[in-house]
Amino acid sequence: MNKKMYELGSKRSVIRDLFEYGRNLAKEVGEDKVYDFSLGNPSIPAPDCVNDGIRALIENDATVIHGYTSATGDNGVRAKISAYIKKTFGFELPSALIYMTTGAAAALSITFKALVDDDHDEFITFAPFFPEYKVFVEAGGGKLKVIKPKDENFGINVDDLSTAITPRTVGVIINSPNNPSGNVYSKEEIIALSETLEKKSKEYAHPIYLISDEPYREVVYDKIEVPYVPNYYSNTIVCYSWSKSMSLAGERIGYIAVSPKATDAGDVFFAICGAGRALGYVCASSLFQRVVANGIGQTSDIDIYKANRDKLYNNLTRLGLTCLYPKGAFYLFVKCPIESKDFCEKAKKLGILFVPSESFGVDGWVRIAYCVAPDMIDRSLPAFEKLVKECKE
Repeated sequence: MNKKMYELGSKRSVIRDLFEYGRNLAKEVGEDKVYDFSLGNPSIPAPDCVNDGIRALIENDATVIHGYTSATGDNGVRAKISAYIKKTFGFELPSALIYMTTGAAAALSITFKALVDDDHDEFITFAPFFPEYKVFVEAGGGKLKVIKPKDENFGINVDDLSTAITPRTVGVIINSPNNPSGNVYSKEEIIALSETLEKKSKEYAHPIYLISDEPYREVVYDKIEVPYVPNYYSNTIVCYSWSKSMSLAGERIGYIAVSPKATDAGDVFFAICGAGRALGYVCASSLFQRVVANGIGQTSDIDIYKANRDKLYNNLTRLGLTCLYPKGAFYLFVKCPIESKDFCEKAKKLGILFVPSESFGVDGWVRIAYCVAPDMIDRSLPAFEKLVKECKE
């Protein structure tokens, strides 16, 4: 038996553990007394195109939609994604360099597996970061190096990146809009990052790939622009998912896109195909490939998340808590007014469940997932007020 796999299987992630705790607590005290902000599980309905598309496909193509597509994905679906990328971002990305996946987790796992050549190869990411990166990288045979933030804006720490890169570095992972901070990296940050990677790629005479993890790309507020990374850095691989933008988290549908400007782009894509084959990640859901392709560009009602953000941010800052103002995603990063462990325990006793930032590689903050029903936020506010009061006693 693989001991590493046993450890992963017998111990849930902190996030999943809190989610299960919340479900059990709701059975004991009632759902109205539990305010579960632990899991980034979309609470708003998928856009109409999803259910309409499912009905139409089932009525017209019942046998085809339940059969295999090509291992890399349906050619027509990949062509629609290619056309959408060109129209939306002005970037020519051939459909032959798009690989359909069972969500962003599969996209990342395949990409890491494809890029690792030996067990000394390294990936770098910036804290705060999605904790499963470490799991996916190590499962692919690599090692993850984490760069701490230089300030509490949680931007890209380019200064420390330059010294962190070594001859063993094969990739850098970014996530914008960011889970857990809600931050969106600016065009200036992406340009500075790209310049550093170009310089280091030349220094070590091999490409350093930039893996852009983008499940929250469309979940942005206040007309914030999310730079399309392949427009700024040639050696980019995009890992995308419709889980958040179309509220399809449980359907696990996404893709990998290799920039045609990347060094040996075709060979990189073949390595991705090979990694998908080795991991058993071939032929993503035939039905949902077609569903998302027919509704490409449409999203769930993001304004509901914006209203949740505004209500929660305004009320928690009114209570005196320090919060990072989210530009995107659906998470509020809140600074702990006392030791984070004590803060989380006091919150749990009041039925408030959020995730400590130590899970994301930084200390002293918590992540609140506000992709919840608006009435739950209303019900939680008295508990938050009591929590802040108890922290001052």
